[in-house]
Amino acid sequence: MSLFPITNLAHKVLTVSELNNNTKQLLEQNIPLMWINGEISNLKRYQSGHWYFSLKDNQAQVRCVLFSHKNQFIDWQPKDGMQVEVLALVTLYEPRGDFQLNVEIMRHAGLGELFEMFEKLKTKLQQAGLFSPAQKKPLPAFPKQVGIITSLDTAALRDILSTLRRRMPFLPVIVYPTLVQGKTAANSIADTIKLACRRAESDILILCRGGGSIEDLWAFNEEVVALAISTSSIPIVSGIGHETDFTIADFVADMRAPTPTAAAELVSKDRIELSHRLNTLHQHMHRTTLHRIERAMQQMDTLSHRLIYPGDKIKQQVIHQQHLQDQLITTWAHQLEKRQWKLLDLNQRLIASSPRIARLQEQQNELVSRLGNAYSRYSETLSARLKNLQMQLSHLNPQAVLERGYSITHAKDGVIIRDSKQIHSGDRIQVKFAHGMCEADVSTTRDPDQYE
Repeated sequence: MSLFPITNLAHKVLTVSELNNNTKQLLEQNIPLMWINGEISNLKRYQSGHWYFSLKDNQAQVRCVLFSHKNQFIDWQPKDGMQVEVLALVTLYEPRGDFQLNVEIMRHAGLGELFEMFEKLKTKLQQAGLFSPAQKKPLPAFPKQVGIITSLDTAALRDILSTLRRRMPFLPVIVYPTLVQGKTAANSIADTIKLACRRAESDILILCRGGGSIEDLWAFNEEVVALAISTSSIPIVSGIGHETDFTIADFVADMRAPTPTAAAELVSKDRIELSHRLNTLHQHMHRTTLHRIERAMQQMDTLSHRLIYPGDKIKQQVIHQQHLQDQLITTWAHQLEKRQWKLLDLNQRLIASSPRIARLQEQQNELVSRLGNAYSRYSETLSARLKNLQMQLSHLNPQAVLERGYSITHAKDGVIIRDSKQIHSGDRIQVKFAHGMCEADVSTTRDPDQYE
């Protein structure tokens, strides 16, 4: 597997382009598509739709590209720290001579080691209550001094200082230098937070750094940093990485900003906005004060108009009192006359309605007599009517007919026999008399015509 025959190597001089082109062909023609396992790192999505990232393990890494016409079929969002498997073609990017993988297919292979450590620590601290809103300290509305915990050579510091200078140029700032990347960065950050709390120079702290891969930001995912933030006596705003980057420090901090610049905007007020607000308040206060003065002046005019010389006021009161006295006398005389007329009317009505007891007694006796006579006549009428009804009832009583010697004949089914045609020879009949009854068998029946 060589680029050219060995015999020609000593005589052939290649250009860089020829070298890269031949190397690319050598790789693509001799190494087939293969599945490769690794952890995604430094993933970037370009406006063209192509994805660029590195695939790594504990000892090595390789650049990868996944073009837009292939990644459009992936229905999940890859992120830094994910462990994936890719079907890729080993190739060379000729313009830079970079060894890379052209990825055809990407699939899940489980969480990366760092991502797994991140989730494990996040769960632990969340259960310990470090993410609870009750643990968050309120941010001062107008801090007297701001502390910034970051590296001196990071672009994030320049962004924050520029933003603070633009929004509130007279706000004092103290920078607490610290490492933000590397094996000792976590302890350095924690110690710097504790130092800022001991010195107590600032009302609020900004913990920040620029964007990077999960490895670059890993110092902010260490437990020692999370504990230092949670025990800080000064409110801390985190502004770490880009808007899509989340670290453990972001969850523990009292406020998380998507970027360092946004963190600076959170802790400072816009002087232009404040000036406009102050002008508005000043105008409102001026109008309010002016209105109060105008109302007081108007009230003074009203009171001065109502002010009367005491002698005139006494005369007015005497005249008013005399008027009330005359009105009282007139009213009393009118009421007295009204009551006298009413008393006279009641006296006449009493005389007119006096009871005549003798006459009423005579009328009562006459009514009692008339009631007794009427009741006697009514009783005699009812007695005569009752006797008449009893006589009619006795005439209709069947028992009276039987007492005169008649009887009632019933067939076997209890039907009264009124015609000889209702029975036949051999039928059993019942005969009821005035006193008792008997049963008989019919021997012969005859029609009424046979008796004539």
